[in-house]
Amino acid sequence: MRNDHPAVGSAPPESQERPEPRGPRLGRRQLLTGTLLGAASAPFAASAAQAAPRATTPAAAGVPARSVVPGADRAHADGWSVLAGERVGVITNPTGVLRSLRNVVDEMHASGAVDLVGVFGPEHGFRGTAQAGGSEGTFVDERTGLTVYDAYGAGVAKMTELFRAADVETVVFDIQDVGARFYTYIWTMWTAMQAAVATGSRFVVLDRPNPVGGTARGPMMAAGYTSGVGAKEIVQAHGMTVGELARFFDGEFLPDVAGARLDRLDVVEVAGWRRDVTFAGTGLDFVMPSPNMPTPDTALAYPGTCMFEGTNLSEGRGTTRPFELIGAPYVDHRWAAALTEAGLPGVLFREAYFNPTFNKHAGTVCGGVQVTVDDPARFDPVRTGVAMLVTAAGLYPEFAWREDSWDPARPFWIDKLTGSPRLRQQIDAGATTDDVVAAWQDELAEFDRRRQQYLLYRGPRS
Repeated sequence: MRNDHPAVGSAPPESQERPEPRGPRLGRRQLLTGTLLGAASAPFAASAAQAAPRATTPAAAGVPARSVVPGADRAHADGWSVLAGERVGVITNPTGVLRSLRNVVDEMHASGAVDLVGVFGPEHGFRGTAQAGGSEGTFVDERTGLTVYDAYGAGVAKMTELFRAADVETVVFDIQDVGARFYTYIWTMWTAMQAAVATGSRFVVLDRPNPVGGTARGPMMAAGYTSGVGAKEIVQAHGMTVGELARFFDGEFLPDVAGARLDRLDVVEVAGWRRDVTFAGTGLDFVMPSPNMPTPDTALAYPGTCMFEGTNLSEGRGTTRPFELIGAPYVDHRWAAALTEAGLPGVLFREAYFNPTFNKHAGTVCGGVQVTVDDPARFDPVRTGVAMLVTAAGLYPEFAWREDSWDPARPFWIDKLTGSPRLRQQIDAGATTDDVVAAWQDELAEFDRRRQQYLLYRGPRS
């Protein structure tokens, strides 16, 4: 199972804009705001905003550059008081950094303010040295002396065992997600939340922006097609931060699956982020969440182009532009021409040729396209991915769906990525892009309605 192909929609109704930041919500599921974190975080955020020029790109409209302050930085500015007095285990990877780019575990350890009892490494590992589908194993971290437990692929029973071995009281999650259901870090969080219920542990999310914005898109996962690339019923591009997802999981799924909600869930919110802001508008430095997610541009395309993992076309692994370069040895100039003619909003298609160094078609020249998002505000990655699939299937008799022999009951990988056989069956039957996208509108609208009560950040579109 991999993350940047992990294996372990149309716009929803507009919501009335509300002022930000929202006030603290107290009680058993306390939401940590600037007020609760203390005065130290407020000047930290304000000084960053005052010192920077105002951005003018559409993705950052109305948002001052570098005014976005992740939850980790806010907790750090408050001396990690949110974690004081408890034995803390941290689930993180190289993206768990402060704006200084210093790793949060290294910073917590050096501060002496946090009683760290263990680190839990997801796919690719805590320090990020493993390729897709790999981990770093369990080891003692040289810098901190902490035991790093291998949590990649761990089920609930194993994760519970790890938390008990480390004697954890508070579990902290701090990983940069990229907004797609099939990116596995959110399912590591889901497993950890179930284990936290079993151990009675508090769960704290140090929140980060969703780099592709806050609009939900695409089809719903069907219960019969859950897997490591979609463990529960959410849509393909969920449009939430990990903090919002944690609240959604806690309210919608944990009572039925784990028998109870978390005893305590705290989210240290991102300051200054709005749902209409993609990563380019945050002013933050992008740290690769996984080896094949090198840039924010990759993340923008990924919720749509990752579907090509379910075909015999290369999704660009083995190139320097994975999920942006898509092609196969049988593809020619006609694909780029047809996609350009389709006039999809916010995206350009360049006729491209590439030779992957590994993965599909390694060592073979592939024809195809490079996907370039030129207007993130208008770009719909899932619809674009569908249009690319429909066009490729119509042009090339050699087009085929990838089959997996290890799962004979559900042999098509595209069904796991899209959540059901529907998309594959529609395209095989000659459906248009509009036909395919129309099929999920009701389920998307229902998901958008359900998620509203768990959202923390507002903007022109929720």
